[in-house]
Amino acid sequence: MTPPTIVPGTDGTGAMDRREFLSLTGSGLFIAFTMHPRPTRPELPAAAQQRAATDFNAFLHIGADGRVTTYVGKIEMGQGAMTSFPQLVADELNVPLASVDIVLGDTDLCPFDMGTFGSLSVRQLGPVVRAAAAEARAVLVAMAAEKLQLPAASLEVKDGVVQSRTDASKRVSYGELTAGKRIERHLEGPPPLEPVSVMTIVGRTAARRDAIEKVTGKAKYAGDIVPAGALHARIVRPPAHGAVVTKSDTAAAEAMPGVRVVRAGDLVAVLHAHRDEADKALRAVKSTVTPSANILNERSIFAHLEQKAPAGNTVASGGQLAEGEKGAKTIVEQTYLKGYVAHAPLETHSAVAEMNDGKLTVWASTQTPFPLKTAIARAVNLAPEKVRVITPYVGGGFGGKSAGAQAIEAARLTMAAGVPVRVVWERDEEFFYDTFDPAAVIKIKAGLDGAGKIVLWDYTVIGAGERGAAQGYAVANHRTHVRGGWSGNTGELHPFGIGPWRAPGANANVFARESHIDLLAAKAGIDPLEFRLKNLTDVRMKGVLQAAAAKFGYTPKAGSSGRGYGIACGTDAGTWVASIAEVKVDKATGAIEVVRIACAQDMGLVVNPDGARQQMEGCLTMGLGYTLTEEVRFANGAVLDKNFGSYAIPRFSWVPKLDTVFVDNPDKPPQGGGEPAIITMGAVVANAVFDATGARLTQLPLTRARVMQGLAKVRRE
Repeated sequence: MTPPTIVPGTDGTGAMDRREFLSLTGSGLFIAFTMHPRPTRPELPAAAQQRAATDFNAFLHIGADGRVTTYVGKIEMGQGAMTSFPQLVADELNVPLASVDIVLGDTDLCPFDMGTFGSLSVRQLGPVVRAAAAEARAVLVAMAAEKLQLPAASLEVKDGVVQSRTDASKRVSYGELTAGKRIERHLEGPPPLEPVSVMTIVGRTAARRDAIEKVTGKAKYAGDIVPAGALHARIVRPPAHGAVVTKSDTAAAEAMPGVRVVRAGDLVAVLHAHRDEADKALRAVKSTVTPSANILNERSIFAHLEQKAPAGNTVASGGQLAEGEKGAKTIVEQTYLKGYVAHAPLETHSAVAEMNDGKLTVWASTQTPFPLKTAIARAVNLAPEKVRVITPYVGGGFGGKSAGAQAIEAARLTMAAGVPVRVVWERDEEFFYDTFDPAAVIKIKAGLDGAGKIVLWDYTVIGAGERGAAQGYAVANHRTHVRGGWSGNTGELHPFGIGPWRAPGANANVFARESHIDLLAAKAGIDPLEFRLKNLTDVRMKGVLQAAAAKFGYTPKAGSSGRGYGIACGTDAGTWVASIAEVKVDKATGAIEVVRIACAQDMGLVVNPDGARQQMEGCLTMGLGYTLTEEVRFANGAVLDKNFGSYAIPRFSWVPKLDTVFVDNPDKPPQGGGEPAIITMGAVVANAVFDATGARLTQLPLTRARVMQGLAKVRRE
């Protein structure tokens, strides 16, 4: 298989500018979505139409040898984009999948893209790439019609060969059509997309293109790039958020052999050819620090959020809450809490910068190469065209690599030092500078009538934002109020930066909502699955619940049954998802063992079933972390968790039996698969713990101490 990561440059690093690339690939057909207005495509999502029509340059290159290269501004961080995009292109062009290569996340070679987040790659950019491939196919058929002197309608394409439908001897390959020349054409109107019913590659499993490189250790990440003469940088940091380094005595470090001390504005760094020597030099720097004034910790943060969060706004409402309360036979109120969660990627933030012939190239572990390019250009006062960002494989992002502070640091130090500089954060730097999934407080007041129908839903979320907050049930009298979101750091609200974390905000919201739905089901004396179905009108949500139940082998039973079964459902990234879990709880220690999970998704057309299944399994596994153990400890602006010794992420031994199922819906557009399954994990496990023990846990993570507190409360009651 041809390596489908980046186009290799003559120096072996992938460094090749666009002019050089075009000179080397002068033979072929380029299909370009340019900045000028193009016909709208009513069958495409609105966001995809906007990109295709006004601000999106998408290129396909068809070489003289018939190979196809597609250029996508997305990056590969394990989600499988480098496999699914070639599937879409191959099916539209009617070429073998093995003949399609892909270039990702290179700001000199790829079209602009805002970044890889929100499970948007296939959902929004997929239709644009398909449209580009469809136009390429239509142009090539028109060219073949001219060459063969046959009507275009009488031709068909098989494996990259255009031929007569009635006389296979009349044929010409894509390679023959493009040999020796570059042709730029546009159709007057949008070409028809291949119907899903005739696709032979999309909807079928394709082997991951990054698998062999990753399991053999050949995969290159940003920290693996070593330009000639590169130095490692270790940067002087404050010990806490809000603390200020007022003076750095670097005399001892400067006296060490091979050490360079570089000051670039507020950056003070020690550089050395060897990382361990740079580490020693950093330890020799003596800093004077003004301490942080922040006095918050992981226990006091919730009262602080309630006090300091903005008044917010109501994002959904219907009926009258007073009428709902009047008609309710039972009122249930509860507050739910969730602490800060780190991204904790195995690859820390890394970047390497090199200045060569007036152009700055930065290899970065980033989810947003194009916005990062702009930020770097501003930081070092270069014209944007003088900056190139290349994104090799990214070793886990989960939203945390949407920012690229390490790349800006590398760029600034390179400009100041005049040599290539490598910045690879230590694990404690990763925890310190991470933008955390925010702590949240969620208050719910809900009411039931005598028939087990929800007649009142009053929901306020503080800190987690709107994503996942919609309740989705058929409730006549409801309100959803949001006070503060997950983006940035709003004044005095948070002691450190917050930002996107896989399905940002939805994990907290779904935990609270689906836990409360279980509380209502128990009050009504109705099985949790039957209660949900009774209060739902959404056909697709009912479909995933029923599919998960069938896969799990679920049988209804009301109340705390002792079986340890839990249910949760929701929507995210355009996908409907439902999970059912079985747990065992050690009542002597509070330890939770998740035994098995059945998860069903309705995500429309599934481009690569095995890839989508891997994403579901990854969500369920990662979700065990925020559900059971992950909670950032902090005090006085300092992050107390500095490594995995105290901050426990999921281990292989935690992983339960995982059963995944896709609700067949190929006529619906493909939707996001990188995040939906994670949103149900907190609630599905908490509900299973309740079913096993009668203990209702209302704070994430479900630590052993909190389980023991819940069990003690059950005994008291």
